[in-house]
Amino acid sequence: MNTLQTWFLGLAPRERRFVSVGAVGGVLILVFGVLFPLDHSVTRAHLRLTHKQAELAWMRTVAPQMANAGPLNAPTNQRSLIVIVDSSAHEAGLGSALTSSEPSGPGGLRVRLDKASFDALVGWLARLAEQNGIRVESATVDAAGGPGIVSASLVLRGRP
Repeated sequence: MNTLQTWFLGLAPRERRFVSVGAVGGVLILVFGVLFPLDHSVTRAHLRLTHKQAELAWMRTVAPQMANAGPLNAPTNQRSLIVIVDSSAHEAGLGSALTSSEPSGPGGLRVRLDKASFDALVGWLARLAEQNGIRVESATVDAAGGPGIVSASLVLRGRP
């Protein structure tokens, strides 16, 4: 610290003013350009976390009731699982993302979707469960580009 003070006092008065103004400017840039935005981001993340924790608590209280209720509408037709999945994927706007579907044991279907909207995927799976009694046995979902775009590998199981 002593060497810094010696160096500063060794400067000409004009240079000392220049260094002082530069230091104040650097501190202001650090505070307003880094610390305030960082604090704002942390606050938003904390609020988002609190909201998600409240949603999770609600979902945990409702989950047993939903599991016992089963699907809202039992399947009324005898269409095959692959036909139901394919047609409902197209209705949900996921037709172009549906790249493959193949049988996976009795009453099962392995489905691959590439570059699909995550929101559309979740809505589609919920409708499959509600309207057709088709449940997700396993799922692997990976990011596939921009925000909200995923690739998914699913094993769907129809009601026996």
